[in-house]
Amino acid sequence: MSMVSSEDLGNKLDRLKSVVREFIKLIGDDPDRPELRETPERVARMWLEELASGYGRDPDEHLKYFYVNSANYVSTNRLVAVLNIPVRSVCEHHLLPFYGYAYVVYVPSDEVFGLSKFARVVNVFARRLQLQERLTEELADYLFTKLKTKGLLVMIEAIHTCALVRGVEEPLSMVTLTTRGQLSADSGLRDEALKIIKTGKTSRNLRLLKP
Repeated sequence: MSMVSSEDLGNKLDRLKSVVREFIKLIGDDPDRPELRETPERVARMWLEELASGYGRDPDEHLKYFYVNSANYVSTNRLVAVLNIPVRSVCEHHLLPFYGYAYVVYVPSDEVFGLSKFARVVNVFARRLQLQERLTEELADYLFTKLKTKGLLVMIEAIHTCALVRGVEEPLSMVTLTTRGQLSADSGLRDEALKIIKTGKTSRNLRLLKP
């Protein structure tokens, strides 16, 4: 749940609406023309309720652990992979979106997360003004600690619309990757994790191509 009270949210909404109205004026348009009259409220709500909703939220609220005590499941080099986690964020340099997928591969202890919890945790960190590089590191630090894992790899692949609509005007993608624990020290285990990610990306693309 958000830590922001409804009264505080209302105050922020009113202030942000005023900012958006002024922004429209400064770029040369009229916020009072019929087509733009409701734009300040729509934009203000979009930022407070969606694009910047990660502020004031605690990712711990989404955690649910499952305990696995079977020796057949928990071993030194057994990997668990959660693939194709949607990432939707806003780059802090130009306030334009970047979007793509995150991939998490880890060596489990006797605790694993519920599958949907990964997407919820990613969403808390992503719904802030971000750099993809920092987002990758924040997720790795958080998951490595909370999962009590022996090793972790986090990769994000995203398209940045700041490159698409300005500058070079090309759909450039960025890949960021970081590791912790055994997946930093063991190159063979890291290669295995990357192979799993590659397989998951291929299966995702095949699904997207289906009519």
